[in-house]
Amino acid sequence: MALIKSVRGLTPKIGKNCYLAENATIVGDVTIGDDCSIWFNTVLRGDVNWIKIGDKVNIQDGAVLHTLYQKSVIVIGDSVSVGHNAVIHGANIQNRVLVGIGAIILDHAVIGENSIIAAGALVKDSTIVEPNSIYAGVPAIKIKEIDPEQSREMIDKIANNYLFYSGWFKE
Repeated sequence: MALIKSVRGLTPKIGKNCYLAENATIVGDVTIGDDCSIWFNTVLRGDVNWIKIGDKVNIQDGAVLHTLYQKSVIVIGDSVSVGHNAVIHGANIQNRVLVGIGAIILDHAVIGENSIIAAGALVKDSTIVEPNSIYAGVPAIKIKEIDPEQSREMIDKIANNYLFYSGWFKE
């Protein structure tokens, strides 16, 4: 069972049909929607401010989510995939976003829906990522617009795949 820890009187809330890896850590003011998967060595630290995760979200191995005390929160929409070893610090990730492996998204950034943050990208604080686009680099810049229907289909497919994979571990 994952380490689920209360802090400052705040206890994580976990939705229905979620998979939490045995060594995932979920602390404090964290709300996780339905059909989510929180994978191995993942840390969701809602100790200094809150984290709200929508439905059908997968937070992959080694990812870290944290905030700034009294200054930033994390909001993650529905059907979002957060890649292995990604870091999200106090950002707003809208619906159907793919955060690539090792990407870093800093405080007050807003990632528009149907977008892709490339592997290894650094989204600086307060950056606004346009919907239906791909951002890459350090610092991340827009490199391409993507067809909304294609991006929706691809990003939903990844979220659905992770929901399927999580079923293997719940048996």
